[in-house]
Amino acid sequence: MNIILLGPPGAGKGTQAQRLVERHGMRQLSTGDMLRAAVKAGTPVGLEAKAVMERGELVSDAIVSALIGEELDAMGPDAGAIFDGYPRTAAQAESLDAILQSRGRSLDHVIELVVDEDALVERITGRFTCASCGKGYHDTFEQPKLPGTCDKCGGTEFKRRPDDNEDTVRTRMAEYRAKTAPILPIYDARGIVARVDGMADMEEVTVALEKILAR
Repeated sequence: MNIILLGPPGAGKGTQAQRLVERHGMRQLSTGDMLRAAVKAGTPVGLEAKAVMERGELVSDAIVSALIGEELDAMGPDAGAIFDGYPRTAAQAESLDAILQSRGRSLDHVIELVVDEDALVERITGRFTCASCGKGYHDTFEQPKLPGTCDKCGGTEFKRRPDDNEDTVRTRMAEYRAKTAPILPIYDARGIVARVDGMADMEEVTVALEKILAR
């Protein structure tokens, strides 16, 4: 099974993708991660991409397509793929069709985790972690039982991600909408788009995704 999983930062896409990997033996294909790995490993596509980046240019769709093809070939025919961050344009969607078809694969589902922007901003900007053990907390939803002291390790220092502020979060959401808008109508026309409430409880989202995959 091959799916595209869409959702803005903070929607829980990474968590749900990891659950699909664990439950179904799928492979999450993040183009950014694959590109860095290919450059580090010195593969033919990685060397080509490295040369492009060293010239200060953007990596072309052709290079990204070759990278995805390499990953699919390495996975073998029985493993399903979760596409993360690709495709983002109509041209890339067409390219992905060709990549899959040449390997006897097809795209089964495009799943979008739909969120309320204001609620998502609150979810992201309110989160913080223990500086010692990394346990997560939230200003509204999960405070330490003893104020100022980590429930897990007893640490008294906490930290927040510098990009977890409202301006940055709203900018990232605007970028997400701009990048997904061109491809959703393509897949809507094929009848393979499903939308899940990304603001629901984490377990409820997982159940909803499993129902979609079981169709």
